[in-house]
Amino acid sequence: MTLAVLKSRGLAGMRAPPVTVEVHLANGLPQFTIVGLPEAEVKEARDRVRAALQNGGFEFPNRRITVNLAPADLPKESGRFDLPIALGILMASEQVPSGELPRYEFAGELSLSGELRPIRGALAMTYAMRREGAETAFILPAANATEAALVTDAVVYPARSLVEVAAHFCARDEGSRLQRHVVICPAGQLTLADLSEVRGQAQAKRALEIAAAGGHSLLMVGPPGSGKSMLAARLPGILPPMSDEEALESAAVQSLTSGFELERWRLRPYRSPHHTASAVALVGGGSPPRPGEISLAHRGVLFLDELPEFDRRVLEVLREPLESGRITISRAARQADFPARFQLVAAMNPCPCGYLGHPVLRCRCTPESVARYQSRLSGPLLDRIDLQIEVGALAQDELREHASGETSAAIAARVSQVHARQLARQGYSNAELAPAGIEQFCLTSPEAEQLLRAAMTRFSWSARAAHRVLKLARTIADMAACEELTASHIAEAIQYRRGLRLRD
Repeated sequence: MTLAVLKSRGLAGMRAPPVTVEVHLANGLPQFTIVGLPEAEVKEARDRVRAALQNGGFEFPNRRITVNLAPADLPKESGRFDLPIALGILMASEQVPSGELPRYEFAGELSLSGELRPIRGALAMTYAMRREGAETAFILPAANATEAALVTDAVVYPARSLVEVAAHFCARDEGSRLQRHVVICPAGQLTLADLSEVRGQAQAKRALEIAAAGGHSLLMVGPPGSGKSMLAARLPGILPPMSDEEALESAAVQSLTSGFELERWRLRPYRSPHHTASAVALVGGGSPPRPGEISLAHRGVLFLDELPEFDRRVLEVLREPLESGRITISRAARQADFPARFQLVAAMNPCPCGYLGHPVLRCRCTPESVARYQSRLSGPLLDRIDLQIEVGALAQDELREHASGETSAAIAARVSQVHARQLARQGYSNAELAPAGIEQFCLTSPEAEQLLRAAMTRFSWSARAAHRVLKLARTIADMAACEELTASHIAEAIQYRRGLRLRD
């Protein structure tokens, strides 16, 4: 046999397209050629594979070796093709039998000693296999086995070295073969910060519960030390539990950057980039394209502290994913599509010095500097933030009293009930309601409709702002177990969109 054909997978954004690894041995001067649009890491596989074969006790064929990675127009990157290339050489040179090849897919980077090193995107690959309905088993490094096996019905065989993989195909009894890896992974065991630790701030806690129940975005404005960051850090602890599909999709995105942590399985991600982050860091990019912070926060929370300190051009890139829940990164040679259904939570001071509206400390900023500071946030971006609340400074007696608020567990129980009500009604959270869904599920009483129209006229709201008020009121009504939106629901939703204060 001079030709071996194996299956593997590449990575293109969240997709993991199938890649066929064809290995051909021919007579002629010894040469090792890899074709099929390989990038530098793949070309370097020639040296890794040669050393791994020799150090594993195999014979490296002294022939003309041609490796083709198909399809030829898909760029191939990383060392994940080392294992199928090495195994293909062994099978083409008849050192390892190839009769069972159609049943397997392979991925793994080889060390010079022949050991298998972990790869990036293992979970994304098995997730793609399940979506395609592939019935093949996956042989990959043992370090990636647990995350890959999180996908229901995925057949994963972990291996520690090339020798183990070769022995699997040479074995005559099941006891000598690789064993299927089965993982029973409990929910994340990390201890989250509790909302009962935040003293006072009853209105802010109410807004946080509404945001958690409906998946709404939130902007908190207040002086330094008022508790904005504490509140944001405790939002993940009251969010509804993740479904199986949400947990898999979120973990698959994490695996693309080798950032998946098993102890965070089924815990909603919480990302808090510094205000010096670039647009590429926030939305993703690079070559090959990698997910940014908004995708790593998929199905979780993206917290932007000191919001006006971010570059304005960086903030503007959030506008489209806030609406669509996806981000497409386009380059001259390729496109990559990543999910970005995140919950935006932001915090800012009301003015450059931070003390505008403070009950004790005096603000020394001029009206012009306050307006200039707040104008760093564009109208279209603010239009997409559902709740905009003021978090005031705490009085001395509130600071010194013992925390006695509700625990995150009690609030999370209510949030889960409200979320379940939304799923039963429309199949997704209120924040994701499209205009047709708003017309169907956000029915208002005559008094509520009149109040909304008056608010639209007074505040010159856009149609988007009006729709977001209705979605917010729908969540408030769900928390009260009401089917129809009443004037009180609309009035509370309006209070959360009064905008920023420019002066005392």
